[in-house]
Amino acid sequence: MEKATFGAGCFWGVEAAFRQVKGVASTEVGYSGGWKEQPTYKDVCYGRTGHAEVVQVTYDPSVVPYDKLLDVFWEIHDPTTLNRQGPDVGEQYRSVIFFHNTEQEAAARASKEALGRSGIHKRDIVTQIEPAAPFYIAEEYHQQYFEKQGISHCGIE
Repeated sequence: MEKATFGAGCFWGVEAAFRQVKGVASTEVGYSGGWKEQPTYKDVCYGRTGHAEVVQVTYDPSVVPYDKLLDVFWEIHDPTTLNRQGPDVGEQYRSVIFFHNTEQEAAARASKEALGRSGIHKRDIVTQIEPAAPFYIAEEYHQQYFEKQGISHCGIE
């Protein structure tokens, strides 16, 4: 099993999308990329931490390659909006890939470059690609939030 970590706006919908991928063993929502240790949801929401809302995906690379996870990541959000997804605004909603090894870094950079060249988006891709930082799991009520609420998607797509 390997880990992948993505920030693409509100983590509830991002987690729900990755949970549908065959080969994903588990997901956890949380916070990463900031300076505050053990941040709370309230801390992150008020922009006092530098963290992004992220989903950490545990996956079996023999079933689902990292490139497929990157495809899902690009499809579920707008990578051209800086610090924003839909109505959610702030650096905690930034588009970011936290790589866990050199292979993930190379794949993420190549994928971003290819998307930029594709012409799918009219604006530049602003997604950050950074080394994996400490991951702080979010409060329990955020884990698999959509499933707990009986919701299939966030409705802002």
